[in-house]
Amino acid sequence: MSFLSLIVAAAGRGKRLGTGYNKVYLPLQGKPMLAYTLAVAEASALVDEVVIVTRPEDICRCRQILASGKYSKVRHIVPGGAERQDSIAAALKSVSSKAEWVAVHDGARPFLSLALLERVINAAMICGAAIAALPAKETIKQADEQGFVAATLERRRLWSVQTPQVFRYSWLTAAYREAEQKGWQATDDAALVERTGKPVKLVTGEDINIKITSPGDLLVARAILAGES
Repeated sequence: MSFLSLIVAAAGRGKRLGTGYNKVYLPLQGKPMLAYTLAVAEASALVDEVVIVTRPEDICRCRQILASGKYSKVRHIVPGGAERQDSIAAALKSVSSKAEWVAVHDGARPFLSLALLERVINAAMICGAAIAALPAKETIKQADEQGFVAATLERRRLWSVQTPQVFRYSWLTAAYREAEQKGWQATDDAALVERTGKPVKLVTGEDINIKITSPGDLLVARAILAGES
């Protein structure tokens, strides 16, 4: 079995949520948001290790979650950087030398299912890279600099990207090296891999796999958990 490392991106500030601290440590039904992702990683036979990247000031809080002993796959807690891209670059340096594959998942997406994680991993192992995404449901307009419609995009070819995103380790590390050399910036890891010319497979994600960024998202998350209890 190929060795896979899962990087959990947990270094955001969560300003839009207004909690005053990193949202991944916010309790949801008595459990920190981050713990939901860690539980799925623990349950997957395809995940060999977990690396958490979080804000330097949150490392002690992260260790408190791990103190329960439930998350034996976590090997490293890495201090994050100023931007998400800096944080993932830092985490990649702590991945095991045995890693052939790297998955990246947002810690602020607590409803990752085991099925989705493993679908994306299996697709990546066939294609070299794969990401969870949903086909666009609404018409998408492109705006000009003055805020007027510049174009209406063809919806059937548009996808809304989620995580997890899974890559051959050599592809992702090469993409990050090239990004550093050329000053590339991107909002997700797949965009960097794409710029190196590698193909990235789209895997249909799940509506429930939301990213919690606003108070409205938090209400939805609590409603989901209330429905499951």
